[in-house]
Amino acid sequence: MNLANIQDFGAVNDDFTNNSVSIQKTIDYCAALGGGKVVIPAGKPYLSGPFNLKSNIELHLEHGAVLKAYPDESVYTKSAFRQNMGEGTIWIGGENLNQISITGGGTLDGNGIFFMGDELHDSYELKPFETIDPRPHILTLVSCKNVKMHGITVSNAAYWALHFIGCYDVSIANISIYNNIKVRNSDGIDLDHCQNVRISNCHIESGDDCICLKNRREYEELGPCKNIVIANCTLISTSCAIKIGSENMDAISHVTFNNCIITGSCRGIGIQNRDEGTVSDIIFSNIMVECKQFSEVWWGMAEPIYITAYPRASHDHKDAGWRLKPGAKEAGIGKVSNITFANIRCKSENGIFLGAASPDLLDNIRFNDIDLEVSKTTEYQGGYYDCRPCKDDDFVGEQTAGFYMINAQNVYISNTTVNWGTQKPAYYGNALYAENITPLILDNFNGTAAFEHLESIVKKGKTQLEKIAN
Repeated sequence: MNLANIQDFGAVNDDFTNNSVSIQKTIDYCAALGGGKVVIPAGKPYLSGPFNLKSNIELHLEHGAVLKAYPDESVYTKSAFRQNMGEGTIWIGGENLNQISITGGGTLDGNGIFFMGDELHDSYELKPFETIDPRPHILTLVSCKNVKMHGITVSNAAYWALHFIGCYDVSIANISIYNNIKVRNSDGIDLDHCQNVRISNCHIESGDDCICLKNRREYEELGPCKNIVIANCTLISTSCAIKIGSENMDAISHVTFNNCIITGSCRGIGIQNRDEGTVSDIIFSNIMVECKQFSEVWWGMAEPIYITAYPRASHDHKDAGWRLKPGAKEAGIGKVSNITFANIRCKSENGIFLGAASPDLLDNIRFNDIDLEVSKTTEYQGGYYDCRPCKDDDFVGEQTAGFYMINAQNVYISNTTVNWGTQKPAYYGNALYAENITPLILDNFNGTAAFEHLESIVKKGKTQLEKIAN
């Protein structure tokens, strides 16, 4: 294998030099030889502005090496979302490549705090911008095949850390992502229109979603997001640790999440469908979830499991814009179906929430062996559920229930227990609240209300309740 060290092409780690030209020269040299290993040596951090990977290149960060985003907003000029200039830029990029690897024991440091505004209670302000939001995504790969990312650390993203768009055959293993949990939009891993992806044995801390699957409209020609396996990960998020959506203009299907632990998160597992694309055939299994509330800067109300299908906010809302079809003033909404949760242990301030604009949008949702404890652990007001970004009310509900369900069909709950902790505010309510669920089938559901004067199970509207055992 051809081997090239960035120092041999002029890179210096002197705390002020932008080494992007030297790094690009090193990559180009190896690419011209048919490929090779580009080495970032250990020692003091190397600063760099944007550069592009090429096919058959292994970017290797030695143990103790640090490659850090150059602290100058003016060098970040290429949008991460094509003509959409308002959602960050590309730091390390690549498009239409084959055989890309990022390896080693070193660190990619996004230098995130430099790009943020003032520090608030549990977040940073976002700086205003005129033409383009300069906050760099750490890695953006578009339409790449045979991608490997193994062993490295990623830290301090100013926007998304790792964004894979229309990529095929991706392996992400044994990496750690340490983003500042106060930095908004600092997602861990975003899979966008991707297929045949494996994520395993990773630790992710992020100030937004840790792992997110979606289909963005800016890349609509790149097809569905499917055939994805995520396993053996530990996750911490000030938004949603495991998320599907909200951007979804195609289809997301055939996905498994297994053997994961979620702690200290605002929302645990979320399906947040807000566009015309569908979500189907997803399995979540053997997962431990611990959630708590944060301020309303962050989407989520400490829901351990969250499944929703609501139309996106209208065209004049900040969360619409590029997410709507060209010329459309309102979004369509796709169906969420064939979703299974099995052997999930939850401890949270809020309950499990299912909600949709109409019952046909949530179909065949199955819960088996769910152990839920609801207990208040922060001083934030609760008793409702967060539906952002949506066309209608941002928040719904009148109580915290173990399960709070509005509009769904074919919901199955088996071998499930709802318990309440010692800290129970007055808005804690029923073990299960069901409105327009047709049918709701309970098999060995065990749970009482938070207080003796309340009913354990409340059904409203057109709910059809069937109990198999109790």
